[in-house]
Amino acid sequence: MSDDVTELQEELAAARTEVERLQAMAADREARAAHLESQLGEARQELAQGREQAATAERELSERAAGLEAQVRDSASRYRELVLAQSPELPEELVAGETVAQIDEAVGRARETVAKVRGHIESQAQAGRVPVGAPVRSGPDYSALNAQEKIAQGLQQRR
Repeated sequence: MSDDVTELQEELAAARTEVERLQAMAADREARAAHLESQLGEARQELAQGREQAATAERELSERAAGLEAQVRDSASRYRELVLAQSPELPEELVAGETVAQIDEAVGRARETVAKVRGHIESQAQAGRVPVGAPVRSGPDYSALNAQEKIAQGLQQRR
């Protein structure tokens, strides 16, 4: 019996050692889980801060872009005014655009249109011109006739 008791005591001691080992392992894993949860909380805070910073940066970029777009439109408008002031033959309606490049294209098209219209007007003017040195159209000259010839001429025109 004493062997059985000794054996049981040894088994009990081994079981207690195993329980202590398992308790230590469980405590270690709980501590590790707590540490990981803490790190997860910190990571979530960092993520929230990063998202907030990204949103702030996006708002700032959007505001800057809007400001730059307004400057581009203003610069293009001033450029258009300068072009029209330097080229008064261009109709304002034909020169439009929101960027300098668009205005340059419109100016090119307007110049082509003005040139075509000028050419058409000049060709019409050429068609209606009387050549230089052509006699003036007027009635017959009676100044060289005497009175009797003038009367005879007048009576002939009445018939």
